Amino acid sequence: MGKIVLRLDRVMADRKISLNDLAEKVGITNVNLSKMKTGKISAIRFSTLESICEVLNCQPGDILEYDPNGVSDDTE
Repeated sequence: MGKIVLRLDRVMADRKISLNDLAEKVGITNVNLSKMKTGKISAIRFSTLESICEVLNCQPGDILEYDPNGVSDDTE
């Protein structure tokens, strides 16, 4: 079964923006953004995704990737 993979860390590095700066500009907590960055979330609000894309000047496809061979971490 496939899996959606978050590539937020890569886009942030390309844009040279820190976790704290992005969290402040998007209006979410550092903890929640950190969970997104490490892929430890199961959902994301479109409004949050829109804000992240606006701040990072990117498309959702730059952040989200589908891995058809991915293994889910839901076993924890």
